[in-house]
Amino acid sequence: MDLDEARTRILDAAEQLFYDRGIQAVGMDELRAAAGVSLKRLYQCFPAKHDLVEAYLRRRDTRWRTALAEYVDAHADGPAGRPLAVFDWLGEWFAEDGFRGCAFVNAYGELGATSDRVGRVAREHKEALVGYVAGLVQGGPVGEPEALARQLVLLIDGAIAGAALMGEPAAARQARTAAAVLLETAGSGGSAGGAQRK
Repeated sequence: MDLDEARTRILDAAEQLFYDRGIQAVGMDELRAAAGVSLKRLYQCFPAKHDLVEAYLRRRDTRWRTALAEYVDAHADGPAGRPLAVFDWLGEWFAEDGFRGCAFVNAYGELGATSDRVGRVAREHKEALVGYVAGLVQGGPVGEPEALARQLVLLIDGAIAGAALMGEPAAARQARTAAAVLLETAGSGGSAGGAQRK
């Protein structure tokens, strides 16, 4: 088994175990066994656990955002429907076996206070999501796409948390309804940023 194959197998095992049970609950020996590699090979690929955690999160970010974008491209009803298609995709994701919420929030909750690397990757994921959503809302008559995108991402994060923590299957649909109101308000000349504090 070459290093590339070993790395892929280790990352596959890490994604399954870390997401299902949490990062701190999974030891390197358990990861080695699940990946079917030797401990020596594991440490050749990832010299320390924090290297593996960062690689897992970065790969998950790419895969998660790619799946979202592919769904939106395939299912959105025109440019105006693209932001709302995000919430439709969330609803399908929430219904999958093994859904445990946002991997980045979970990782930050476990390690954010002690790992700058985890905090950085989690923040980069959220900023990339804001950038993606801002690109979606630019297809409509929106004066402040980034401000609106940040509000929509709050709805996305709230729906993910509601679905994971409270087992609320309707969280995506409820967030979609709120998003539609925000988009309509922004499109009719309302301010996505809201009133300024005096």
